[in-house]
Amino acid sequence: MKAKELKTKSLDEITDKFIGESGTAAREEFENELRLDLIGQAIKQVRIERKLSQAQLGTLVGVQKAQISKIENNLTDARFETILKVFRALNVKVSFKLELLNQKIDFAS
Repeated sequence: MKAKELKTKSLDEITDKFIGESGTAAREEFENELRLDLIGQAIKQVRIERKLSQAQLGTLVGVQKAQISKIENNLTDARFETILKVFRALNVKVSFKLELLNQKIDFAS
């Protein structure tokens, strides 16, 4: 009996098919949510390494435990200022990489 040859697809091909091609609104939304999910995971990991509970971190930041949980689990559209406060409370240096896209910007006159 001859073994079936498996076809493999790249992650980009699968994402294009099921989410949308790069540059589409659906793909941009998916990638932005994915990035926010990674931030939440990073916050949780550092909080645990610092031996802090969600309630303790919330007290340091000035928010409720539930807000920390929502941020860690990407269940809220947390304000950027709150995310920065969380990183400051965790004593984490934050840097952002910004990439200028080749998009034309029109200004109304």
